[in-house]
Amino acid sequence: MTMPVKCLIVDDLDENLLALAALLQRDGVELLQARSGMEALELLLVHDVALAILDVQMPEMDGFELAETMRGIERTRHVPIIFVTAGSRDAHRMFKGYEAGAVDFLYKPVEPHMLRSKADVFFQLHRQKQQLAQNLQERTETLRLHEMFTAVLGHDLRGPLSAMMMAAEVLARRPDESVSTVGARLLRSGRWMGRMIEDLLDLARTRVGEGMPVARTRFDLGQLAERVAQERACTFPDKRVQLDTSGDMLGAWDEDRMTQVLFNLVGNALRHGTAEPVELHIDGGAPDRVVLRVANGGVIPEDMLPHIFDPFRSGRTSTNRAEGLGLGLYIVQQIVWAHGGTLQVASSAGRTSFTLVLPRSAAGAAGH
Repeated sequence: MTMPVKCLIVDDLDENLLALAALLQRDGVELLQARSGMEALELLLVHDVALAILDVQMPEMDGFELAETMRGIERTRHVPIIFVTAGSRDAHRMFKGYEAGAVDFLYKPVEPHMLRSKADVFFQLHRQKQQLAQNLQERTETLRLHEMFTAVLGHDLRGPLSAMMMAAEVLARRPDESVSTVGARLLRSGRWMGRMIEDLLDLARTRVGEGMPVARTRFDLGQLAERVAQERACTFPDKRVQLDTSGDMLGAWDEDRMTQVLFNLVGNALRHGTAEPVELHIDGGAPDRVVLRVANGGVIPEDMLPHIFDPFRSGRTSTNRAEGLGLGLYIVQQIVWAHGGTLQVASSAGRTSFTLVLPRSAAGAAGH
């Protein structure tokens, strides 16, 4: 629910307060009324005021003195002030009002439409200021939670996992087959947990604007694709990966990140595709870029395509928890973007394909 903006009206005469209140009363505006400068200061120290409308001629403390006092207090220094006076139109008097910090100077009888219009400007500005303050608070809280989240992932989970992995390695090397089998299973589970932790850290970095870190080295993308195809095929012995490369495969990319991209795309194609071979084609014919395409039989439901790269959504109707957190394609997209590339998905006529265009270098990515 939106909080009302507050407007302070200061005048020593009740009939003037009533008249101004009648002009300014509307939904979303709370009117505060004071009959003296001291009473006004008491209200200003309690309430967050969007606008102060001050009568110039008041006993004890006039409007000019009240304005000067407000400018000397941090809390009220930036409250906009409109002076209202029944006095004669005196240029010196008006200049004194602006010198005291007024944003406007009106003479009685006040023209209703003019006063309402001027007040609405400051009410809207105050609402925008409140919204900006709320956005800043929410952003600050998000950053604090992000720091806590990454600290838990980076230290509190990685530490125990590392200890578990070392113990699993010891068990996996034991001569007793039943013990070594358990150790090997623990190692596989530990590696999977480690991958999920890294995925969550990548998600946290990208969601707060840090971007996906990449460390470029020059390597042969075709050789990397061949290794990944062989390793992924071992995981799915009943399916086959058909690798086809042409042209120059050399470029400057992050090898670990590109391994991650290929593992995800090829693994998804093998896991979700039909029995026909998964096609992995890399075209290095262009001098400044490489085009990589992974295709498989089967389609992604049309209503899922717009969300295919959303985090925690795999784009597949599966309940298999072994598939992880549903971050794979989101992270693939972020890695491709970090390299200055593009990633597109197409799914129709019984086939699904992911096409990556990767600049060969950081210079090419900057101009892409």
